[in-house]
Amino acid sequence: VARVAPLVVATSEINAKGKLRETMLVGTNSEYINIRQLKMGLGRFLSKTEAGAGSTEVVIGAVIRKEIFGAENPLGKTVRIGDRRLRIVGVLAQGGRGMGMTTDELMIVSTATAQSMLNTNTLFRIMIEARSREQIEEVKSRVLKAITQRHDGEEDITVITQDAILQTFDKILNVLTMGVAGIAGISLAVAGILVMNVMLVSVTQRTSEIGLMKAIGATSAAIRQLFLVEAVLLSLSGAVVGIGLGYLGAGVLRQLYPTFPAYPPAWAVIAGFGTALISGIVFGVMPARRAAQLDPIQALSKR
Repeated sequence: VARVAPLVVATSEINAKGKLRETMLVGTNSEYINIRQLKMGLGRFLSKTEAGAGSTEVVIGAVIRKEIFGAENPLGKTVRIGDRRLRIVGVLAQGGRGMGMTTDELMIVSTATAQSMLNTNTLFRIMIEARSREQIEEVKSRVLKAITQRHDGEEDITVITQDAILQTFDKILNVLTMGVAGIAGISLAVAGILVMNVMLVSVTQRTSEIGLMKAIGATSAAIRQLFLVEAVLLSLSGAVVGIGLGYLGAGVLRQLYPTFPAYPPAWAVIAGFGTALISGIVFGVMPARRAAQLDPIQALSKR
C-alpha cells in the first residue's frame, strides 16, 4: 500500500465575512491530495503534524474562495464551520467534479476534527492507493479480510477498485453507444428513403427531359450515372450541413464547459462523408435505374 486516506463526509455551513454558505465538509488526512491528484491554487494542504481533533486547519475549494472572499487572499483568515473556528491554510486549484464530489466547493479538515464536529467515530470511505496496478487485487483481498476480521467475521463493507468503476462506465457507455447507433441507423434509413423519394419525384417531373436526352443519343448508362451523381450530391450536401451543425454544437459546448473536450474526431467526419456517399449510391440506384429504363418515345409523348 502506497497511501491511505480516510474520509468523513457531511454537509455543513461556512460562515465568514457575514456570508453564510452550505457546502460539503470532508475530513481526511494529508495523503488525500496525492491520492486524488489534486493541485493547490494557494497555500498548502493539511499538514501531517496537525491531525488531531484540535487541529484548526481548513482547506477550501476555489468556488468557496470566490464566493466569500472574491479577489482577496484568504490565507490565514478565520472562518466558522459549524461550532468551530478554523484557519484557512490553502485553496484548491479549480478542478471540477470527481468521486461524487465537486472539489471546487469542498471544505477539507482533518479526520479527527470532522469526527469531533459531527460527534461520530465512523468513516464514510477509506481511499487506498496500491504501489502498482498489479497489486490492486492483492490489496483488495487483504483489506477485505482485515476489516471482516475486525467486524467479527461480518462482511459488511464493499471494496471498489478503480478498474471496477471503469468497467462499469464502459458498460454504461457501450449501452449508450448501442442506443445512439440504433437511433442513427433509423435516422439514416429515413434519410435514405427521403433521398430516394426526392429522386423518384425528380424522374417523374423530368420524364420529357430524359426522353429528349435519349433521342439525341444519350445512353441508358449515362442517364443512370447522371441520377446516381445527383443522389450522391444530395446526400453529401446533407452531410456537410450535419457536420457543420456538429462543429457548431461542439463549439457551444466548449464555451459553456471549457474543460469538456468537445472536439469532433477526424474519423467521425470521414465516416460521416463516407456514410453519406454510400447512402446516396444505395438509395439512388432505384431512381437511376427507372430513369435509364424509360422509353424515349413514350417519355417524349408525355410532354
